[in-house]
Amino acid sequence: MITHVFSDKIKGQPHAVLRPVSLLLTVVALSACSVGPKYHKPKLWSPSDYATTPTDARQFSSATEEAPDPSWWDIFHDPELSHLENLIASQNLDVQRATEQLAESRAQMRVSGAGRFPTLDASGSYSRNQYSSKSLQYILGSIGKSSGAGGFGSVLSQAAGTATIPELNTWTDNIDASYEIDLWGRISSAYRQAKAEMQASREVRRGILIARQADMARDYMMLRGDQERLRIAQENRATQASTLGLTESRHRSGLVSDVDVQSARAQVADSDARIAQLEQVIEQQMNAIALLLGEVPRALNSELVKAAAIPVTPPRVPIGVPSQLAQRRPDVREAEARLHSAVAGVAEATAEFYPKVTIDAGFGVQSLSFRDFWAWSARAWNVGPRITLPIFQGGRLTGNLQLTKAEQREAAVVYRSTVLGAWRDVDNALIAYRDEQNRHDGLLTSVDAHKQSLVLALEQYRHGLTNYLNVLSAQAGLESSELDLASSTTTLASDVAQLYNALGGGWETADPETVVDTKKRVASR
Repeated sequence: MITHVFSDKIKGQPHAVLRPVSLLLTVVALSACSVGPKYHKPKLWSPSDYATTPTDARQFSSATEEAPDPSWWDIFHDPELSHLENLIASQNLDVQRATEQLAESRAQMRVSGAGRFPTLDASGSYSRNQYSSKSLQYILGSIGKSSGAGGFGSVLSQAAGTATIPELNTWTDNIDASYEIDLWGRISSAYRQAKAEMQASREVRRGILIARQADMARDYMMLRGDQERLRIAQENRATQASTLGLTESRHRSGLVSDVDVQSARAQVADSDARIAQLEQVIEQQMNAIALLLGEVPRALNSELVKAAAIPVTPPRVPIGVPSQLAQRRPDVREAEARLHSAVAGVAEATAEFYPKVTIDAGFGVQSLSFRDFWAWSARAWNVGPRITLPIFQGGRLTGNLQLTKAEQREAAVVYRSTVLGAWRDVDNALIAYRDEQNRHDGLLTSVDAHKQSLVLALEQYRHGLTNYLNVLSAQAGLESSELDLASSTTTLASDVAQLYNALGGGWETADPETVVDTKKRVASR
């Protein structure tokens, strides 16, 4: 409808209308200009390769630069672990909260992006009005007096006493449009800033997801490790009970003193106390896993209470190539998005110093009679630019620009710090993964030696060739070395989980936002 009015007007008064139209077209052409800094993706240093070469021939597992499976926990070949990991994305409450925060940032981006498009509003109204007849009489009388006696003035003076205003109907229908031309890139910079913040929120969610997956792996490894330690403690307790029986038999025969009997009983009691403590730790560990899945305490006990072996560390652990670290680590990607947002903020603050040009247009009809409401003569329209130029803002614009520049410099420092921290985490994880294997190998040798020592000590004790102190020492040494070996096996598997956490999880870049129905997943247990 506005176009139709323009076309009629241009035909009637070409020069009067073409001049402002040409001005508007020029302004629109200038909208491609922008002020402020442009964002350039930072270049990162990365080593040529990871320090993955084993430093000791005893190491049985090594990291390789092969592309790993995004579901990295599958390398342990533990169906229960894989099942629990697959539930994290849909059931963990921290991930759900981060998902909602991501939805909030998406909505905010949409709000910021709305300024790139015109606004169009339609309105309609009807009112029935009764205006003051006394005011009309006064106006007619005043006009009649000012017109002098006789003629038209006399007629108005006579009509002033009886003039009345009837009740009037007012029908109105309007369509209003407004569009700010983004001459200096202020609106587009605000949109880029909101988009970068949304990307940062996405990386925060991804970081939480990866961290909770690593937490699940560590908690599961610790659970299986504690269950293995409980098994060792129970087996040693049985051995100690058998030794206690042997000692009591020898005491009844007068071959040993009561000191040996009491020492044997104390050792059994110590094992009972250790078993009770391990059972408590196992219960708490199962509750920790239930919390990670948003379940109530003891909800997973029936599923996890049956002991299983500690997941075995595979001989090859694929970790990819170093140049991909910045693409995988969510905290690095988040820091880069924050830097992008800060640069866009400086551009937006710079554009605030320049004029704002807004095009306003409206078309409508107004009539005092519904019958004439659709008449072409009832139309009313307007169109034209509106320019706003900041003259004095009390230092607000300057202060805002200084603030955004400081935020940009801070974001650059945070980005560099985050990158260095990422490489530190990876290097520390590789060191722990490498050196724990050497400790594990030493503990294997220690366990074998303690077993042989206990066998010899018991044999000598049966034949009266040694005292009970040597048996007691051999049993304590064996139990300690076996418990240390179980802890080392657990730590080694946990180190692999920590390594993948430091590397940014799997190599996935997509954000799994479609959540499978939780009830279906729980029912699949």
